[in-house]
Amino acid sequence: MTLIWKLLRKHISIFELAVFFVANLIGMAVILAGVQIYSDIKPMLTGEKSLIGNEYVIVTRPVERVGMGAPTFSAEAIEEFREQDFVLDLGLFAASQFEVDGSIMFNGRRLSTMMFFEAVPDSFIDVESRDWHFAEGDNTIPIILPRNYLNLYNFGFSQTQNLPQITEDMIKRVELGIRLSGNGHRDDYVGRVVGFSDRLNTILVPMEFMNWANGYYANASVGEPTRLILEVANPGAPEVTSFLAEHGYSAEDKPSESSKALFLLKACVAVIVGIGLIFSLLSVIILTLSIYLLLQKNITKLENLVLIGYTPSRVAMPYNLMTLILNLSILAISLVVVFIAQGEYMGYLSDIAGHELTASPTTAIIVGILFTAVIIAFNFFIIYRKIREISKKR
Repeated sequence: MTLIWKLLRKHISIFELAVFFVANLIGMAVILAGVQIYSDIKPMLTGEKSLIGNEYVIVTRPVERVGMGAPTFSAEAIEEFREQDFVLDLGLFAASQFEVDGSIMFNGRRLSTMMFFEAVPDSFIDVESRDWHFAEGDNTIPIILPRNYLNLYNFGFSQTQNLPQITEDMIKRVELGIRLSGNGHRDDYVGRVVGFSDRLNTILVPMEFMNWANGYYANASVGEPTRLILEVANPGAPEVTSFLAEHGYSAEDKPSESSKALFLLKACVAVIVGIGLIFSLLSVIILTLSIYLLLQKNITKLENLVLIGYTPSRVAMPYNLMTLILNLSILAISLVVVFIAQGEYMGYLSDIAGHELTASPTTAIIVGILFTAVIIAFNFFIIYRKIREISKKR
């Protein structure tokens, strides 16, 4: 092969090979960096390592006709939800089946209204309070309100009624008059707001209170729920939306932060990888043209080598070796660049997370090897085919 190389290297253009090398290096580095960044950040947006945390979806059955009673979920439907892989946890809403009247003295005015209570398992509540408990005999009912209720009052109702705005701390210090009626009983309680929820758009009381009160004031246990709350990794995942659509269920339209972040991440990675592919495609075109030009310049020598008995594979060996060394060098340098970049941005991500994060470069290595193998195989193919055409002419 040394003799063949000496005969064929004369017309090799260092400039053309350098252009290919630089262009393909840029393309390869951009592609590997893009897929590696996506691989490192995605687990931090979804799953157990999520910096945002899992999301919650509240599921209902749509009301199809006017009538008494809302559509409920049967035990079979609930069990079907539990069997789905995307459901990490499931909770049932328990609604009050007795009359609730609430009142408050504020700024010299008595405000009163009919109310309702709901309860969910404590694991689904996004408010932590040491007062969140109830036992039979207690006269105080802890309550969690949706934060948007307070916003509606401050920025809507208070403006039209000429009432002062209030803060969360102020309303937590206010005693609410709660009258519960039903099953021949009527009792007064004190309601205290212990927190405000961003997740649940309902008036929450402890599940212990709901179970006791439904039995005492309604002589009934909690029946089939009208709403479910699901803990999922990604509410926008196709398996979630397709399951809900297939069964005719509705999900409350709560924006999913992780879904939006993951969408933006995918879009950015797609742009980055697209740019890298353009660079790589241009570099492959440059190399292909260079090889064809080089073969054309050496066509007489190639024909003579074939005539004296060299096989097309043997004649192609120097060109194959050249492209192999070039592409493997590009892969090695690109991986080094990705490793250095990964070390830098993982440090920033660790600062954001508040603890040390680790990541493996496996994704970049696998993608780099596969991409390089495709380029090398393509180069080998065009070299062999061109030399084969030359040998057939003779």
